[in-house]
Amino acid sequence: MIGEQAHLNRIWARTLLEELSRLGVTEICLAPGSRSTPLALEAAAHPVLNLHTHFDERGLGFLALGMAKASDQPVAVIVTSGTAVANLLPAVVEAGLTGEKLVLLTADRPAELIGCGANQAICQPGIFSSHVTASLDLPSPSVSVPLSWLLTSVDELLFRQHQQGGAVHINCPFPEPLYSPDPPDESCYYTGLLAHWRVTEQPYTCVSVQPARVTVPDDIQALRSKKTVIIAGGMSVSDAQAVAALAAALECPLLCDPQSGIGSDWAHYDLWLQVDELAAPLNECNLILQFGSRLISKRLTQWIARQASERQGDYWYVSADRARHNPDHLPQRHFVASIADWANMALAALANTAADDPLPGQMHQQSQQLQQHKGHDPQWRQALRQTALQVHARVGSYLAACGAMSELALAMDLSLRGQQASLFLGNSLIARLVDMFTVVNGRTVYTNRGASGIDGLVAAAAGVQRTSGSPLILLLGDTSLLHDLNSLALLTHSKTPVVIVVTNNDGGAIFDLLPVPPDSKQHLYQMPHGYQFEHAARQFGLAYCKTATLSAYQTVVNEHLLAGTGALLVEIQTPPGEACEQLSQFIRDLHAL
Repeated sequence: MIGEQAHLNRIWARTLLEELSRLGVTEICLAPGSRSTPLALEAAAHPVLNLHTHFDERGLGFLALGMAKASDQPVAVIVTSGTAVANLLPAVVEAGLTGEKLVLLTADRPAELIGCGANQAICQPGIFSSHVTASLDLPSPSVSVPLSWLLTSVDELLFRQHQQGGAVHINCPFPEPLYSPDPPDESCYYTGLLAHWRVTEQPYTCVSVQPARVTVPDDIQALRSKKTVIIAGGMSVSDAQAVAALAAALECPLLCDPQSGIGSDWAHYDLWLQVDELAAPLNECNLILQFGSRLISKRLTQWIARQASERQGDYWYVSADRARHNPDHLPQRHFVASIADWANMALAALANTAADDPLPGQMHQQSQQLQQHKGHDPQWRQALRQTALQVHARVGSYLAACGAMSELALAMDLSLRGQQASLFLGNSLIARLVDMFTVVNGRTVYTNRGASGIDGLVAAAAGVQRTSGSPLILLLGDTSLLHDLNSLALLTHSKTPVVIVVTNNDGGAIFDLLPVPPDSKQHLYQMPHGYQFEHAARQFGLAYCKTATLSAYQTVVNEHLLAGTGALLVEIQTPPGEACEQLSQFIRDLHAL
């Protein structure tokens, strides 16, 4: 039969995609290609799967990453063979570090066309190396291989992903012909097979793992008896609120990374850690309790290292992620648990309650009980709070005096701007300025802080926005935007308000803060480009505005988020080196406090 192989290709693709849909996949990100025809046609015909297309596989991978980040569900990616597969690697690296669940469906040439000079044929098995959680190299579709094997293999792969997170890779070799004039009739090839599976909505194999009960250490009272500092790293807002409740009950300092989505009375710690006199009281801490990983502030990470090693303080770390997050290889106690569950259990234990699983309504009562037995260092806590309040007041005074727009003013203003919108923070300089100057209060914050790369930020933000459906502010630098310019196409047809704020300082301003060789800084590191982004916005059908004053910026952002539709690109052009000079002056002013 001339069309037999084309029909088998389609049947395998249909079976694979149906099982993925039963395992939680609803979104498919697709790039064009011929070898991926069986997967593309079956994905388009599936009644449950939603298709998202992009012409650039590199951006496509990050689009899927953003969707998985916002939904906490697996998102599938379909690409054709060859370098199309290789273009997914940056997004796969990020997912491997931060746990977003990607299902990579890569079409391939059959084995007989690999290594013999056939066109667009590369060795794809193992191409993602250790960056994927697991991989499955399928054979070419054949009646000699039962579909039940395909189903159990996919089930096992997705179970590993459910347990460990990250991306999984399914390599799918499809021999020609890829096209047939008539749709496949499965009964001609697999008569009567999988009849029960087809009439149910359940996966072919179901694995049930009973969750482990969360416990806290026997010496949990140390949180109260010692000078404890709590650090909130990257986590959901709901987790962060549980951490904040524990810190409030203990009345201990709470240092909030922007990725936590919350703020505290001890904001701007990255600023006062740069002034020895202001940071001195913090050095009395002898127990650090960190929730979540990948802190933006390098100074905070260095302070943790000094406290846990040189000053021999205790270092506790709570995260549901089993991976090692200890870059300085400190003596650490890692509690693998849900952040909210652990914080709530700790609060219950410290309040001397008997509840094994406290209900939300009990938390206020437990907090009151705990405050009756708080620690014995009110002067220490007050000194830290006074330091933070002084720095916060200086930030407020600086912002009030701003006329011309600057990168420092942008970071300070973010504390007040677009409270109804989620935030997506780029990397390099803007993330550090936000960490220093912004106070985030109960907002969902997204980042790509796994590999901390500048690629794919626009695409990942577009994926977040598509999944969340809520307004979004994306902040990134000019080099980051140039790196992902194609992905502006993903926002062309957006209906929900999106504001892309690009700080254009003509190159990599982050290198002004690093000890790079001065005589090589421009041409080897910063790489000035002289570009602006008005025509790029027009190319992709986006609204555009360049603002020179803080008030103009505030007006245009407010109006777009409240009454606008689609994406607006706001360009803030600043002189090279200005942010570094202003930051240095601000730190000098803090020395005078």
